[in-house]
Amino acid sequence: MNCVLCHPNVEKVIWKNEKLRVIQVEDVNFPGYFRVIWNDHVAEMSDLDDEDRRMLEKILIEVEKVIRSEMRPDKVNWAQFGNMVPHLHWHVIARFKNDSHFPESIWGIKQREVNSEQLAAWQTSADRCAEVVREKLKQLF
Repeated sequence: MNCVLCHPNVEKVIWKNEKLRVIQVEDVNFPGYFRVIWNDHVAEMSDLDDEDRRMLEKILIEVEKVIRSEMRPDKVNWAQFGNMVPHLHWHVIARFKNDSHFPESIWGIKQREVNSEQLAAWQTSADRCAEVVREKLKQLF
């Protein structure tokens, strides 16, 4: 199997256990972008048993809570498609009214330019957020 999530080249893993991992996606336009990836190659949430699904949901909520408290975004987007990579993973993304694509999705049409100072400030907040997520998940799991 040639799945990019089963065999990633490079990932910035901020926390992991035997079931899943949380990574900070390195996207200069969207610094508050995290991905929660199930380690085993399954395609759908319904492929998980109830206990695993509850754990995944709890982790997604914790990542969102930390993003909200540390980055203070206008919105947090969750996305789970699997159309291109049919391996269970969730995108959790801090969104700001003045980011480059808002109100479009990050994969939509660009709406505006964002100055480098703003992007740098968001990156600083996102890096702090990654540390808090790591510590929070260590405490909970």
